[in-house]
Amino acid sequence: MTAEELFPEVPPVLVVVCCDCTTLTSAPIAVRWIPRTSGPGVTLYACPSCAPKLGAAATPGDVIRTQPSWRSAAT
Repeated sequence: MTAEELFPEVPPVLVVVCCDCTTLTSAPIAVRWIPRTSGPGVTLYACPSCAPKLGAAATPGDVIRTQPSWRSAAT
């Protein structure tokens, strides 16, 4: 066995505080993104039990298309 097989890389686990019930969760769901005037915005996370109650707003990872793409406009 090689060292890579004995010690595989383990991805880091994201543990955050729920923005509603303030408990630690290792299965966070992004529910809000707050932009800031300087620096990157802040993402608020909720635990799986609170997320449906809070609903999900747009986050930076979401793609919101307000204009048709150039391909659909050409046809």
